[in-house]
Amino acid sequence: MTSNTFLFSETLSAERLSWLAESLKYFFVNLHPDALRHPSREIKPLFTFFITGDALYSLHEEETRNTWDIILSLPSVRLVCERRELDLRGLSVSSLKMKFPEQILDQRGTEETDTDSFWNEIIRVCRQMDPDEKNLGYFQVSSPYMNRSCQNSLTCLQTAVGEMMAPEIYAYLDGIHITHSNQNPVEFINIGAGFQDLADLARKNNLPLLMIACGQSAAARGYNTWDDGKGSIISTCTIEPCKIRNLNVIVDRFRRSHCILGESVGIITISKDQETGRDVWSKNESTPPSLVILITHTPYSTERAFGGLSFAIACAHHGIATRVIFLENGIYSLTGIHNAEPDDIFFNIQEVLDSAGGNENLELYAYQPSFHIRTIQKNRKFNAVLDIGSNELTKLLFSPPRGVLANHQRILFF
Repeated sequence: MTSNTFLFSETLSAERLSWLAESLKYFFVNLHPDALRHPSREIKPLFTFFITGDALYSLHEEETRNTWDIILSLPSVRLVCERRELDLRGLSVSSLKMKFPEQILDQRGTEETDTDSFWNEIIRVCRQMDPDEKNLGYFQVSSPYMNRSCQNSLTCLQTAVGEMMAPEIYAYLDGIHITHSNQNPVEFINIGAGFQDLADLARKNNLPLLMIACGQSAAARGYNTWDDGKGSIISTCTIEPCKIRNLNVIVDRFRRSHCILGESVGIITISKDQETGRDVWSKNESTPPSLVILITHTPYSTERAFGGLSFAIACAHHGIATRVIFLENGIYSLTGIHNAEPDDIFFNIQEVLDSAGGNENLELYAYQPSFHIRTIQKNRKFNAVLDIGSNELTKLLFSPPRGVLANHQRILFF
């Protein structure tokens, strides 16, 4: 069986690992009990966690380390750590490997693939879902230099070109800053020049590179120089490969079946009909992969919550079965009554929620354990946002909505 895959590069909190562990336990006990009755450490595990960046610290902090012990004690779970990022932080997973020797991977590849072995393994897992797929996407929402994730997106897509896959980068929110021309950092890899070189490398390999920056995000940050109002937007401050387009152009790429990675994402394999057990996915007859968006940030300190909800609405509007789950600090979008002063030019996320109802492709959920941890309650007026517990969360994460015929479901963390 092809692996269900998670990639984490941001800080992994104890709360996030806790609900992940609960979901995996429910998955194995109730949805896949054969794995418990007949445990196997096969080459193709049911779950693979790729860990890089600050997420690596979770392997050392006591509370999160204990939760990793629980996760790795489950059958068919594998953990792949980026060796280069471990070395950069002075971290080691040797003690964890002693406890779970067959499940922890952190070794470099050969000299030829030394720096890319982590990303080569991710691409290998993605290709298992559809060996004929020629495209690989990356959803970038953070800016360069303030966030190391931009370097990950560049390295990932460079590796994809080496594997003869056409690279696609979708820049959203602050991610559009990767497209700025004339970047000149002194102490960091030049991300703008890196993506320009990526375009040149793709051309040499007869591969197209698609680099789309969200028009709304670009306009808010001063990138737009000219807009004809019909989808053609020109900027004098972006690198040559970048095309600034309406958000719907990015959404259209999400209607396709290729793998899309990001800073914190999940790719859940859907290969069998949940009721009959028959293979149901056919590329010629498939629907767009369903999408689960997890709103985990508070609503106003950053643009993440609003951006995630806006992206979900856009996807649902274009026929993608989309489910939004508010959990962790994201539940603050649903508490109390949010009031803004009449002269305050600022979005009210609760008003956005009110206007989101009625779309048949959009479902909204609130994870109750996150409320209990914070001893707060959901505003009762949001009765269209359904309350769920850990069992329901597991089903949403690992089972697509009825009627979706795709080989995987996407999970995005905002």
